[in-house]
Amino acid sequence: MTTRGGVVRAVLAVLAVCGGALGVSGQDDPDGWKRPTPPTHIVGPIHHVGTYGLGVYLITTPAGHILIDGAVPVAGPDIVRAIEAAGFRPRDVKILLTTQAHFDHVGTLAHLKQVTGGRVLVMRGDDGLLASGGKTDYLFGPDASFHFPAVTPDEVIADGHVVTLGGVSATAHATPGHTPGTTTWATTVEDGGQAYRVVFAGSTSVNPGTRLVKNPSYPGIEADYRRSFALLASLPVDIPLGAHSQSFDFHGRRARATTEGVRAWVDRDGLRRAAAASKATFEKLVAAER
Repeated sequence: MTTRGGVVRAVLAVLAVCGGALGVSGQDDPDGWKRPTPPTHIVGPIHHVGTYGLGVYLITTPAGHILIDGAVPVAGPDIVRAIEAAGFRPRDVKILLTTQAHFDHVGTLAHLKQVTGGRVLVMRGDDGLLASGGKTDYLFGPDASFHFPAVTPDEVIADGHVVTLGGVSATAHATPGHTPGTTTWATTVEDGGQAYRVVFAGSTSVNPGTRLVKNPSYPGIEADYRRSFALLASLPVDIPLGAHSQSFDFHGRRARATTEGVRAWVDRDGLRRAAAASKATFEKLVAAER
């Protein structure tokens, strides 16, 4: 049996390598998941309003706003303040989207739904996770420290679903594995007369303890991961954004953006590189199980 300390160390090790694995919800905050950070304009109508270590993205439109992801449960008020500090009203958020139903990305969703009145849309496969507050998670369900306030989705969507609001459209790409309903969102926005393809990538890391081959954590998980790697490698993208700040050097790029502007965020090969790195780790885990 793995000790609690052993699980924590293993999780943090994967987080350091993959930049997208689930971490520990205790008093430690090694990556600033709970630490507030000022909002940051990225490109066109897209703003980062998350914490120091976790990505939460506000897409503003004349008809209201879209919010992608939340953060750990305690960060709800900080996200609301970041939206306000960016110059927008939380009550104007009409749609709440997710990339993965783990506590570090949807822990604030119940709070944000209450504050904004927005509708929660989630990919099929993660709807049960949201409604149970994480209790039905294939890996972390038995551990209460990974639970979060439950949310009943307003709409359960499928691969290819398009969300449109105020002239902005975002397409949902199912990229399951990390959770059964992990979702990658893609949109195109304009800034300075130029169009940019922006992708909010769902995680493809494998959390310690996940079973891929023998007695799989859920039926079809190995095939799901493989389809997700292929999809992410094929998506056209100018600006890849992640749910974890370190996964795309958010803080380094934010510093560069003060002089470079939007160019600091452009990385057309970044998503492919990240998918390839995750796939290499995945293949080692599959080989070890076999």
